[in-house]
Amino acid sequence: MAHRILVVDDEPDFLDVIKMRLESCNYEVLTAPDGKKALEVFKASKPDAILLDIMMPEMDGLQVLKEIRRQDKDIPVFMVSAFSNDERFGLAQKLNASGFIVKTGDLKQEIDHITSILT
Repeated sequence: MAHRILVVDDEPDFLDVIKMRLESCNYEVLTAPDGKKALEVFKASKPDAILLDIMMPEMDGLQVLKEIRRQDKDIPVFMVSAFSNDERFGLAQKLNASGFIVKTGDLKQEIDHITSILT
């Protein structure tokens, strides 16, 4: 059975690219455009891992991570940001984020990292 990954990001283009890339690696990919929807999908589908954008309107990634950690302390949650020096990575680390992904052009390294953790 394929690992199920939830990808949460408010940028549709990023969601499309990462979904295609992960599916090409034989992952089942669920998506959510915001934090509220992410929590709904998380509760309904119990993914094996989550890629969670830090900067989103209304409910940001740190708020979503806090709620996920209340419900599941062990699920791998990777925080995603367009900025490698994002100070929120430190806050996410305190909330037991599993790793950090900087949005790059091809995402190959990021997908390899996720794959290594899930296998």
